[in-house]
Amino acid sequence: MFTEKQIEELNEAFKNLTPTEIIKKALEFSGDAVVTTNFRPYEAAILHAVSTVEDKIPVVWCDTGYNTPQTYRHAEQVIKDLNLNIFLYVPKQTSAHRDVVLGIPSIDTPEHDLFTEQVKLEPFRRAMEEHQAKVWFTNLRQGQTAFRNTIGVFSLSKAGVLKVSPFYYWSDDKLDMYLEENNLPNEFKYFDPTKALENRECGLHA
Repeated sequence: MFTEKQIEELNEAFKNLTPTEIIKKALEFSGDAVVTTNFRPYEAAILHAVSTVEDKIPVVWCDTGYNTPQTYRHAEQVIKDLNLNIFLYVPKQTSAHRDVVLGIPSIDTPEHDLFTEQVKLEPFRRAMEEHQAKVWFTNLRQGQTAFRNTIGVFSLSKAGVLKVSPFYYWSDDKLDMYLEENNLPNEFKYFDPTKALENRECGLHA
């Protein structure tokens, strides 16, 4: 378990290092690691960077069931191209059933909290419990939300897992170059049903 002071020291020491250097350092702490993805824009970068260092790392995909056709096609392409060790987690109730009894409720209502729990939080907890990861790679970046502006490259999850965001300080333009240099696809027709706004947290990270 890391202390807040140790996290601060890590963030200071690794602020200017490359994603590959950050990933390698994180794996020195523990080989029990996962990388999570929802195949939103620029996810191919984190999946490529982590799997290049550790090709058998479990890739956890919590699919809400509400992704666009473009996102599903993009996911299939990235999984195939990078030969990802993918683990798919879905809600216990189908989206068709939920659409009848609940739908996608308005934001900031108890019903929306239940919706978020069903389609995102419960599958994610199930995934983390099964993999028992001590290191969690994700593609959080500075500027995405107010909360994410405060965390740095290294942070701790609610459960005390070391959360690592190798591209934390990277801009969209820089990531565009990374994708082009590594012949990686991108897809912008993405829909997250738990968010009304792009800069709103869904509860997974904050």
